Amino acid sequence: MKKYDVVILTDDHYVNNISSDIYIQNAFLEDNLLRKALEKLDMSVERKSWSDSDFDWSSTKFIVFRTTWDYVHRFDEFSKWLNKVSNVTTLLNSENLIRWNIDKHYMLDLKEKGVHICETYFIEKGTTHSLRELHQKYKLNDVVLKPCVSGGARHTYKIHQENIENHEIIFQELIAEEAMMLQPFQHNIVSKGEVSMMVMNGKFTHAVLKIAKKGDFRVQDDFGGIVKDYQPTIEEINYAEKVVKSCPEMPIYARVDVFLDNQNRLALAELELIEPELWFRNHPQAANELALGIKELI
Repeated sequence: MKKYDVVILTDDHYVNNISSDIYIQNAFLEDNLLRKALEKLDMSVERKSWSDSDFDWSSTKFIVFRTTWDYVHRFDEFSKWLNKVSNVTTLLNSENLIRWNIDKHYMLDLKEKGVHICETYFIEKGTTHSLRELHQKYKLNDVVLKPCVSGGARHTYKIHQENIENHEIIFQELIAEEAMMLQPFQHNIVSKGEVSMMVMNGKFTHAVLKIAKKGDFRVQDDFGGIVKDYQPTIEEINYAEKVVKSCPEMPIYARVDVFLDNQNRLALAELELIEPELWFRNHPQAANELALGIKELI
């Protein structure tokens, strides 16, 4: 049985580079940059789908999560796999960090450690309140509703007084199955965008600015958003590194998404420790930094 130092993890959609789809091409480009960086440091590398039932996961020293973007839709299966594989090899980031980061309740942990987050209300699974009642309870107007376990803007809705009744049915269906979040609509994300800062081994490496297309509030390029290189301020860099250092343990890689909230304070939009797009193609040196961190572990 062949042994590996590192397996770069993807999902079934990105195993074979046989499509002209830009997302598949980018996934291969990003993973290949990391692979080359690891191989340059004399590490043996393989790339596999997390759901490959034929692969012996004990044959690798480390697994690096990268483009496992289907886990949200196969969560029960993924969770069982995660538990099993963590017993035979080392996960990067660790199972402990992944399970903590999967659920947006982690933002409350960060808030307790002094990380500023925007106004957020967690609506727990099984609540019997309607959206209208929650709006009245928290004195809300325009809000964004989204699941606590999500990705790619899954079930993310912009709700206001004129369309709230249209969302009552979907809200009741969702809250019966999972916890949700309500956040006042953040106007600066539309006008100024959202900054994603990449942090390798606890240190900032590079950043991009994500801007929603006209008429939308979602900055993801899946929905037409624009991504461009960005030079953050010292305040933003310090904030990103503080977020990472406030985690239960130090992640080997992280993406810290920030924006100016409605009070013009720097706030956390999301901390990505599982399968974030890291834009190595914009800054290949960051792949080298991640590879160096893995080499040190070996």
